[in-house]
Amino acid sequence: MKRSDVEFASSGVTCRAWLYRPDSPNPPVIVMAHGLGATRRMRLDAFAERFTAAGYACLVFDYRHFGDSGGRPRELLSIRRQLADWDAAITFTRTLPDVDTARIVIWGTSFGAGHALVIGARHPDLAAVIAQCPFTSGLASLRALDRAGAVKVTALGLADAGATLLRRPPVRVGLVGRAHDAALMTAADAESGYLRLVPDDAEFTNAVTARVALTLPLYHPVRSIRRLRVPTLICVCDRDTVAPAGPTITAAEASPMVTLNRYPDGHFDIYVDDGFERVVADQIAFLQRTVPV
Repeated sequence: MKRSDVEFASSGVTCRAWLYRPDSPNPPVIVMAHGLGATRRMRLDAFAERFTAAGYACLVFDYRHFGDSGGRPRELLSIRRQLADWDAAITFTRTLPDVDTARIVIWGTSFGAGHALVIGARHPDLAAVIAQCPFTSGLASLRALDRAGAVKVTALGLADAGATLLRRPPVRVGLVGRAHDAALMTAADAESGYLRLVPDDAEFTNAVTARVALTLPLYHPVRSIRRLRVPTLICVCDRDTVAPAGPTITAAEASPMVTLNRYPDGHFDIYVDDGFERVVADQIAFLQRTVPV
């Protein structure tokens, strides 16, 4: 197994990534990215190492404005730009030597899993899609916030939109916090679960530009599930307090392209310990069935 640093351009901005290569020749490639405000250093290496050990190459990238990638202002969370980063990552993957560029899998988790479903529906030439604890309904996630927190988040979103129009510095909103905080995730397990994923030596800002609060309720990747034309594995956490599982389960059960796996875990349990071991084993089994090495 080898890991190297690579980079590619997305709308003129540099996105940085890790490229994992297994010892086997001409492997399929899994393109991977994280969730809301998160970076590849937050446990994506653990998943990529398991996939590479099973014979798959992995391209693990940071979105623009986050992690090691370029982009100003920092922590600008734009759904449109992140979807464009996925397209750029796939285009870059098709240029890689010594891998099977005809068999590209995309893997996303949380907010990135919602993106993966949208991109998977747009690219029927992909080999497969894996969506882990996916954000699929902006309205469902909005309802997961308490009323006081939702009002504060919306007010900051409006303030940031005004700052943008006036060309002033961005207004920021918390990523995770406690009940009633001005944060995008305030469920009881959100703060401890999210921050547990941040390595001790990683630079991390628990905030993003607040304007995203105005677009999140309008984002519904669940609608893309019915348009999927490639084999798709959706891994749902039944006790998910951040990305409620109901809309995902209903749509997944109606799609002939989807394999639905359910786990008795919370949103952040699936990244570590027994939750991680269960889900990564199931994902490797799905890959071996649908995109064999």
